[in-house]
Amino acid sequence: MSTDKSALAGIRVIDMSRVFAAPVGAQILGDLGADVIKVERPGVGDDGRGYGFSWVPGKDGLETRHSSFFTVSNRNKRSITLNHSKPEGQEIIRKLVATADVLIENYKVGDLKRFGLDYESLKAINPRLIYCSVTGFGQSGPMAALPGYDGLFQATGGMMAVTGIPEGQPGAGPLKTGPSLVDFVTGHNTALAILGALMYRNRTGEGQYIDIALLDSSVAMVSHIMQDYLISGNAPPRLGNGGNGGGPADLIYCSDGIIYLTAGTDEHWRRLTVLMEQPELNGDPRFDTNLKRGKTNRAELMEIINAWSRPFTVSEVQTKLDGAGIPAARYNELPDVWEEPQVQHRKLRATTPHAYAESGSVDLIQSPLAQMSESPATIRMAPPMLGEHTREILGELGYDAAAVEALQEAKVI
Repeated sequence: MSTDKSALAGIRVIDMSRVFAAPVGAQILGDLGADVIKVERPGVGDDGRGYGFSWVPGKDGLETRHSSFFTVSNRNKRSITLNHSKPEGQEIIRKLVATADVLIENYKVGDLKRFGLDYESLKAINPRLIYCSVTGFGQSGPMAALPGYDGLFQATGGMMAVTGIPEGQPGAGPLKTGPSLVDFVTGHNTALAILGALMYRNRTGEGQYIDIALLDSSVAMVSHIMQDYLISGNAPPRLGNGGNGGGPADLIYCSDGIIYLTAGTDEHWRRLTVLMEQPELNGDPRFDTNLKRGKTNRAELMEIINAWSRPFTVSEVQTKLDGAGIPAARYNELPDVWEEPQVQHRKLRATTPHAYAESGSVDLIQSPLAQMSESPATIRMAPPMLGEHTREILGELGYDAAAVEALQEAKVI
């Protein structure tokens, strides 16, 4: 019996994806212990290496090409460079597929079929293969051929319709979220679908094809707000920082900072009125239902709460709210996040050795799956340099040094 505690030990994933959504999915599998082989274009690599505004500084002036986008979505992977437009490159991919359990790709619909690297072609080599295609709009339909990026789907799928400053207020209008949330959630859906397919294969011995679309994820992400529309036929308004499940829920301002308050249940609201020493508000007809507190009379109520909170410091208000059992949290700028005692306790800043980084390490964001008791997600390797493991992987496939040199001369690798 294996002593490896990784959930996906022994699973091999061929990651032919680029940029963000699909690489996140492959990374999750790597965090869970899979051997993820990232296939990149020679000399260029994953487009995501050039995305973002910061890069990991390299040792002795080395250009790592580890952008923030690439670094956050490509740990626990080995990188091989391959030109799949050349027959020799296609042959290497087929040899890899023969050893693999999963292949992930996010090329345009039908693009890999031109090279005999589509699901039907590779299924003939490995019938147990799970082949996952991640695209903007899916594999069929009137928009299937169109390219797609996160912001497009925040606009198309409804996210922006319910995110932003309410009508009638200064700056009113839809807003995109800061992080690329559609990409991020699509990556998680990719990993989830593959895990389901692996479970199905364990029972039946059969591989399968998976069609993942950013569009589908973007609509599903609107979640209970979209469900509210499907039930009522009425589109909920944008609420700015207001909660969309009850009220009061919004930012409240203190003398030295900001807190986010969520007192969305009747009991939390009652406790808040007592804490503010205004218990009469609990029976006030302006605020006697969740709908009135969270929507109809929300602005008026938040003025009352802010008048109470402004004289106190954040620490004072947080202590009061915690003592009363009312959910609330300090608003943090990004540097403040890492000073939070609970963030430090959970070890969410994962300093990882990086042989090519100037400092010898890189700070990564710990996987949310790291607290599994028996098979936790782990960070074993920093994101790879372009082609860092090419010779190693080709050696595993039986290529000797002379064959590797010939492939390099032919610009296959």
